[in-house]
Amino acid sequence: MNVPLLDLKAQYAGIRDEIREVVDDVFESQYFILGPHVEDLEARIAAYCTTQYAVGVSSGSDALLVALMTAGIGPGDTVITTPYSFFATAGSIVRTGATPVFVDIDPETYNISPGHVKQRIESMSAEQQKTLKALIPVHLYGQCADMDPLKEIAERYRLLIVEDAAQAIGSEYGGRRAGCMGDFGCFSFFPSKNLGAFGDGGIVTTDSDSWWERLKIMRVHGSHPKYYHRFIGGNFRLDAVQAAVVAVKLKYLDNWTAARQENAAAYRRMFADAGLASIQLPVEKQNRHVYNQFVIRVPGQRDQLRRHLQENGIGTEVYYPVPLHLQECFAHLQHREGDFPVAEDASRQTLALPIYPELTNEQQIYVVEKIKQYYD
Repeated sequence: MNVPLLDLKAQYAGIRDEIREVVDDVFESQYFILGPHVEDLEARIAAYCTTQYAVGVSSGSDALLVALMTAGIGPGDTVITTPYSFFATAGSIVRTGATPVFVDIDPETYNISPGHVKQRIESMSAEQQKTLKALIPVHLYGQCADMDPLKEIAERYRLLIVEDAAQAIGSEYGGRRAGCMGDFGCFSFFPSKNLGAFGDGGIVTTDSDSWWERLKIMRVHGSHPKYYHRFIGGNFRLDAVQAAVVAVKLKYLDNWTAARQENAAAYRRMFADAGLASIQLPVEKQNRHVYNQFVIRVPGQRDQLRRHLQENGIGTEVYYPVPLHLQECFAHLQHREGDFPVAEDASRQTLALPIYPELTNEQQIYVVEKIKQYYD
């Protein structure tokens, strides 16, 4: 049996006619950059995330970058974030000229630890604290970070919060949606996301009138009106084809999320029935985990198990094999192995299994059987 990590063809089969109709509408209009389809999606996403505004941009990476640029983050500033995330989280900080300050993660959720954030800030000198401008928590794998204590810390030290919600659209923390709890919420429409485009795309949410206006200016090279520049922005525009595709998919997102949650529950039953107690399954600490990934922890045998599954036609992925503080491009920060042991353990031990909505019960049974076979 073949079980891919993700099967986008199966998803497309169910919405093919709607997608073709709306894409053809874009082609007939010949309005490809921004425009009515982008504005429609922005309104829909803002409503879905319970924010006042949303601004469509070119990717999830650019969503982070334009949010930081809009907030005026730049050289001499520091921004606290996690070392266990996709590269864009820290890369966007450095691209503004600011410096990332890494803090270790929670061993169960893999999200940034509020306790470690507090300790890190308290260990700084008064001069170092003055450089702190923002905090970027990542809602990893589809579960929100522990936002209440993070917000308390941010308020105490006057830090902006930029939520990296690239993997977490629709996830909730205490009944609040990802992207509505900080100053900015940054989302990705990369095809593998729960709400994916047919290429790159992203969006930034906010409740601030002034941030909303400036985000729109920053995504068009900082010009307003056209050809008149008060700011240096970038080409961060979302194209109409991607917006139209995402708007169609948004109608199905809650059903797809429910299917992911049902698949997660099925895995839990199957792992328990198989007696695979040595494998740590995802821990749900918040009230709406949307399972962009179903990540298990396999101490000591992750890579061997992955090879076994690959040999049996099962797709998996390692997120992320090298934590950010040990990446070569951040060598100037002078971190060493052991600086963030929880993140380093996660990089060595975690493995993502297929969790997509169209995954069948038979495929899940096969996945768990092959994992059980490895341990037998």
